[in-house]
Amino acid sequence: MAGDDPITFPDAPRAELDSALAQLVDQASKVLQTQGRLRALVRANRAVVSHLELPTVLRTIVEAAVDLVGARYGALGVIAEGGGLEQFIHVGMTPEDVDRIGHLPEGHGLLGALIDDPRPIRLAAIADDSRSAGFPNGHPPMTAFLGVPITVRDTVYGNLYLTEPESGEFTEDDEQLVKALAANAGFAIDNARLYAESRSRQAWAAATAELTASILGGESAETFTELVDRASPLLGARATVVLQQETDSLPHIVAAGEDDRSLAEAVAEAEQVRSALEGMQPTRLVGLPAGAPDGAPDAGPILVAPFALLDGRTAALVAIRDAGAPGFSPFELERATAFARQAELALELAAGRADRQRALLLEERARIARDLHDHVIQQLFGAGIELQSVESILGPGAVSDRIDGAVTSIDQAIAEIRTAIFALSHHNGSSGSLRHRLLDIVHEVGGGLPVPATVSFGGPVDVVSEPQLADDIAAFVREGLTNVVRHAGAETASVTVTASADAITIAVADDGRGLGDTTRRSGLHNLAERARLRGGELHIESSERGTLLRLRLPVPEGAR
Repeated sequence: MAGDDPITFPDAPRAELDSALAQLVDQASKVLQTQGRLRALVRANRAVVSHLELPTVLRTIVEAAVDLVGARYGALGVIAEGGGLEQFIHVGMTPEDVDRIGHLPEGHGLLGALIDDPRPIRLAAIADDSRSAGFPNGHPPMTAFLGVPITVRDTVYGNLYLTEPESGEFTEDDEQLVKALAANAGFAIDNARLYAESRSRQAWAAATAELTASILGGESAETFTELVDRASPLLGARATVVLQQETDSLPHIVAAGEDDRSLAEAVAEAEQVRSALEGMQPTRLVGLPAGAPDGAPDAGPILVAPFALLDGRTAALVAIRDAGAPGFSPFELERATAFARQAELALELAAGRADRQRALLLEERARIARDLHDHVIQQLFGAGIELQSVESILGPGAVSDRIDGAVTSIDQAIAEIRTAIFALSHHNGSSGSLRHRLLDIVHEVGGGLPVPATVSFGGPVDVVSEPQLADDIAAFVREGLTNVVRHAGAETASVTVTASADAITIAVADDGRGLGDTTRRSGLHNLAERARLRGGELHIESSERGTLLRLRLPVPEGAR
């Protein structure tokens, strides 16, 4: 039947319909693919901005780029300040591949071309490009290449390198996607750097506060060691030292670890380091100069942060990293310099505080000395005169003898108080006077006895003792007390110095066992010889109850 015949279409319209449907399916597939890649870009951007630690951000950028365009290998090269690559973060290679290659790229060939001219490079075959420098032995084969710069605040921070896409060749869409990722990566890197700087500033501020508190409350001799110990971890340094400028010689190493001495010596000899120290110029160096001495240890980047010392000389905090490590940044140089100069300021404050405390102590000593002289001595003197008047009324007898003994004791007390007054004013007057020299000797040598030795003065001791005479007297007292401490077995000793217009007498007495052994007697020969050369005389009294050495020396004509 006619109604059972199949429905047919003309060939031409049917072909057009099939073509239109095929185009529609193709376009729909492309739309879906584009949507998928845009979603992948969004995921990549989200992954990039989800971290704040810079090393993690850099690796995440490479991993996201590789996933975004289906590349087998990817890397991010951070451009060094002087050109070339400072860091090279790579993904896709096995540890065995890395070991075979031996060293990371330094920024030559295509990588260097992208550094010199920061515009995207897309190649179907690396070997066909004249800028290619080839691959080192053991390097995996790579054909297609896509390189895109990463810009941070209008400055090229580094470059993204991608090779071996799954499709065999990078497309225009791949380039646009990676450029979009690189733009977002620039913001992520900037945020990570700001975050790192913020945390670093906090760490430097805390270290500065702790160092300042330690300097103001501790010993200045430990300042440089603490400066090194606190700065080294903040700078990520292999070694940190303090150098001090010396006139007409190499800088002196003030503080350094035992294992860092040889490295510190090599750095101190570098002309650029010495120039920075002499000129007080904060400096960053890429390493030791080519003319470094043979056998000098390898040194990477060097940072020099000069500061001034209290005596006017210049010192510097010097940090050294391992060879091949990233260089010090301007931020690190700024922080290290501020840290070193804060130590300089803290030292000045500590010295000022010590001076004020010393001045207050001297003022208090002077006040006590005045009170002793103006009140105590005068009261004792008055009491002595009163007792002497009573003695004259009573006349001879036992009571008068006791009163005379009391007056003698008062005179001795006055002499001892005067000695204490001189000791209290020791740092106010001339520390080179004979009184002060003898006070120091008695304190130094006689302090070794069970009961420390004492010293008393009478008459114009400092007036009549010219320099050579003072030297002989000081030597006599030192040698006499030394003999007491070493040989006498004494509980205590006393030194008495009495001066008159024509002679000065020095007596060293002890309560030891006397001059029984020949060793001690032979030690007195020098004392007798010294007295003879000065035209004086040495008198010795010794018994089981102790020994008395009395030296009498004439006062030179010019000192009378």
